[in-house]
Amino acid sequence: MRLLPVTLFTLCLIAPATAQLPPPNHAGVAMGHVHLNVSDVERHRQIWIDHFDAVPLEREGLSGVKLPNMLLLFRQQEPTGPSPGTVMDHFGLKVRSRAEILEQWRAAGLEVQAEFTGTEGFPNANLGLPDGIRIEVQQDTNLSQKATGHHLHWFLPNHLELRTWYLETFSVRGSKRGRLDTADLPGMNLSFMAPFRPGPDKVATKGRAIDHIGFEVRNLEAFCKQLEAKGIEFDQPYQENPTTGVATAFLTDPSGVYVELTEGLRQY
Repeated sequence: MRLLPVTLFTLCLIAPATAQLPPPNHAGVAMGHVHLNVSDVERHRQIWIDHFDAVPLEREGLSGVKLPNMLLLFRQQEPTGPSPGTVMDHFGLKVRSRAEILEQWRAAGLEVQAEFTGTEGFPNANLGLPDGIRIEVQQDTNLSQKATGHHLHWFLPNHLELRTWYLETFSVRGSKRGRLDTADLPGMNLSFMAPFRPGPDKVATKGRAIDHIGFEVRNLEAFCKQLEAKGIEFDQPYQENPTTGVATAFLTDPSGVYVELTEGLRQY
């Protein structure tokens, strides 16, 4: 019997069910994606597949990978600067074994920026990807997968005010993660803290290596109308993309982090 070739699209269809976006909260909001500006899409995609067991995602108009609880989407574009120096310094993953990740990372010639004990007492590390993207990994030996999405990290002086904005805007639950002031969105912890030391103001994310974050929203058009009624202004209002089948809207949070709201990424 002649076997048909397995296409990338087929791989996406048969990917493990764990590489899915989480169910939404009572307001219809869940984690969606992080969107990266990169100089070489294929190189970045392969790093995530090789080191974190990510599942490839390639559909017309969308290019990226899937991890449990989040998608990473890539835009072929030289970033205007690295993620450090922006309000969103990095995003974080949980990994089953920090030692395994670091050994493979170093063997591939990639940068390990720091190894440390995190705020919750677990082994952590900061890793550097090409184009100045910083990620943090936190060990969780109870994971059944090699890696999952874990947190988004804001650095700004008035971090509690921003946390309150996220609590009220997206109906997320306030929490603590070690000493950090946080909020829990389905699939992702939102972490807020003041910079470690005085320095230049952190800049906005749009155009940088971590360009924007994305939340998947049920009934997005109605949700956008609710936000507009609260006085929130959109950089790009609600629209539907017939190519991808995904509806989108864009806004900028009070700190300068660019935020995309989507409806339809869940199908991928």
